[in-house]
Amino acid sequence: MDESNHWYGHSRILGRYCGLPDEAPKRIQGFLQHGWNYLHGFPPNDHWCSPGYPRFVWSDVLRRRGWSMGRRGHYLVGAPWIYLLYLEPELGVRPDREGTIWYPFHGWEKFSVSGDHARLADEIRNVETGPVTVCLYWLEFANPDIRQAYESRGFRVICHGDRGSRWEGKGRDFLRKQLVELRRHRRVASNRLGSALFYGASVGCELAVYGDPMQYEDERPEYGGTARRLRLWPELHGTRVDPDLAAEAAHRELGFDYQATPEELRRMFGWKRVREGVPSPGGAAGAKRPERGKAAAYGDRASLAK
Repeated sequence: MDESNHWYGHSRILGRYCGLPDEAPKRIQGFLQHGWNYLHGFPPNDHWCSPGYPRFVWSDVLRRRGWSMGRRGHYLVGAPWIYLLYLEPELGVRPDREGTIWYPFHGWEKFSVSGDHARLADEIRNVETGPVTVCLYWLEFANPDIRQAYESRGFRVICHGDRGSRWEGKGRDFLRKQLVELRRHRRVASNRLGSALFYGASVGCELAVYGDPMQYEDERPEYGGTARRLRLWPELHGTRVDPDLAAEAAHRELGFDYQATPEELRRMFGWKRVREGVPSPGGAAGAKRPERGKAAAYGDRASLAK
């Protein structure tokens, strides 16, 4: 329904989990949260989500925050990331993890970010003791000056790829590439809390948040800025973060408790039942499919999940 449902391969991962063929990503009848944020899971502007359509969010705090701001029709399904971990429990696993993967805060097509990448690179070099991989968003990766700021310090610089769309294949393996990279590193760090940090903490990376947080050119006041992030998550900031607290936060923010069953997702997304002969999700050895997800119990309109 919305292009953001297909960014980073989300709809393909969920379709595969539901046992649907991977010929093309399925149209989700509603709006799927595509990244972590600390508002209500979606951009603050009201026109982003058409009224009357469900909003599929990762965690209960976002559902409650959206409700308090007058938004309705929320369903808890957890992040697409947790379904990828279910499907690919061994992808990228290696016994010799080392170094840090660093994610500088990035802009997007409509807004760029102001900040000094060279100064940030110097701070990273002063803090990290092992090899450093800097992962840039595709817009920053396309900027040779930004890449040079990190490459000149001896860092490996990569990009997980474009975010893609429903009709383009270039974003389909974004999260799989990210999972492989996170599982090869001992630490994950950034200058702002974000999806990548929680993804990393969920697969055993040590977490760190430090450095100039940088700013959008016209950052929306609804988010509350750096002061609000520090107030809500003081324990997740610093060059060393308690790994137990980081893992607990990742479990909560990514919504592991709300992983839905394939049948629940098919009903909520408006997808037909799996065709005869199409295999069920892999799940791999040792992966336990939830007997019953919590999405139905926590939806604003339970009829969609029945």
